[in-house]
Amino acid sequence: MVSNSRGNHVLVWEQPDLEDQRPKVYKGGLGTRHWVTFMLFLGMANAYVMRTNMSVAIVAMVNHTALPVSHEAMDTECGDVSPNSTKEVLQQDGEFVWSSPLQGYILSSFFYGYVITQIPFGILSKRYGARLFLGVGMLINSVFGLLVPVAAKAGYPWLILVRFIQGLGEGPIVPCSHAMLAKWIPPNERSRMGAAVYAGAQFGTVISMPLSGLLSAYGFAGGWPSIFYVFGLIGTVWCIAFLLFVSEDPEQCPRIKEAEKKYILNSLWGAAGSSSPPIPWKKILMSMPFWAIMLAHMGQNYGYETLMTELPTFMRQVLHFSIKDNGFVSALPYLCMWLFSMFISVVADWMLSSGRFNHTQVRKIINSIGEYGPAIGLFIAANTGCNPSATVAILAIGVGLNGGIYSGFKVNHLDISPRFAGILMAFTNCLANLTGLLAPIIAGYIIDGNPSQAQWRIVFYIAGGVYIFCATFYNLFSSGRRQDWDNPADDDANAKKAAEKKARKLERKNASYENTAETAQ
Repeated sequence: MVSNSRGNHVLVWEQPDLEDQRPKVYKGGLGTRHWVTFMLFLGMANAYVMRTNMSVAIVAMVNHTALPVSHEAMDTECGDVSPNSTKEVLQQDGEFVWSSPLQGYILSSFFYGYVITQIPFGILSKRYGARLFLGVGMLINSVFGLLVPVAAKAGYPWLILVRFIQGLGEGPIVPCSHAMLAKWIPPNERSRMGAAVYAGAQFGTVISMPLSGLLSAYGFAGGWPSIFYVFGLIGTVWCIAFLLFVSEDPEQCPRIKEAEKKYILNSLWGAAGSSSPPIPWKKILMSMPFWAIMLAHMGQNYGYETLMTELPTFMRQVLHFSIKDNGFVSALPYLCMWLFSMFISVVADWMLSSGRFNHTQVRKIINSIGEYGPAIGLFIAANTGCNPSATVAILAIGVGLNGGIYSGFKVNHLDISPRFAGILMAFTNCLANLTGLLAPIIAGYIIDGNPSQAQWRIVFYIAGGVYIFCATFYNLFSSGRRQDWDNPADDDANAKKAAEKKARKLERKNASYENTAETAQ
């Protein structure tokens, strides 16, 4: 038993890595950590609502018949659209004349702001805590969401700017959520709790797409503006509740029971809070398990963003769903993903608790389901021809299997380095979203002026290929073992080396200054 820098005791029994840890059991029922998990789940849902509602709204915002290529909104290679259906589609035309490439830039503008705040917020949350950055950042996101209709009417440059600022505000959601999971959740509960939090992304998508479709057709303020007013208000309410009722960690929480606090702290090897030692940047960048997570994350984001931002457009152009139906049909794959992620997270924790599998094996097996599954689904969906029911079913199954990634690489940061998990997530999420923001732009150029099945097939093939390559790299190089560079037992030695290095550097600087002064005389 040792004391951390706050004076609290942390159990450090013989555990050179997570695979050697024996599960601890807490029989106190639902506790404060479950409340924190629930609030993080709602925060993640809110974040994905704010990023996906534009994908549905833009279909109602654009005047498709006024575009230079008149057939851009509809593909007829599977037969002419019925007059009634065509009339309905034309009635859905909006007021903005935006080409497919411009729509791609509008959709991706959010992610430019999102990616550049990942690493700064990851580092700051490690030093100053994650709660405040997460709550205030999401408040900025929600408030600027209310300004989207005004910005769109002022001109697309203003809309791009507002969406960019929304992205800046949403930047803390993933690294800060990861940092708080590392502080609140014991290792033997991370598959379930981590999946529960990140499944909020699917829950938000499932809520956003159909409700956005209904609001665009029947909402107030002209239809599509009501999408941003409703979700912006809901997001603001969540931010206030989060800042008022969620604490940074168990030690700072006034409402947690003492038994649960001890259970959490005694389950964590070394402090996960801001008092941890300096970040071992060089060792992290030389770690293959870290790069395995990075590649898996990048492949996931490219494939996921391709579907999330482009699926509503595909449903309209090729499968001829109306905006109202579009939201429901587009949300179906994510409903499957949400449900499957919950199921597979329980399976993952059972595999670990059974003793038959270690963390490395579980992460690889579950992640393979999560990334190979949607890749195969994309390949099949690209060749279903003029069968919308089969296409939707295959995409629903494929994207549903994608839920495995939450118990795969997504919680793997916590395995290899619980104390620096927020930092690792900040890096992988930053580069992954840089990759993901290319997806709508590439898709926009591929289908521009020719939204045929052949062109959409190229979009799906590219996404599926990226999934397969990155998942294979992960299986070759990933690990569930806690890495040597996050060993609390080495903290004193590392701190001593760092102090000696700093002293030598200062000594050389003083010597150089003295030599310069003597030369000047």
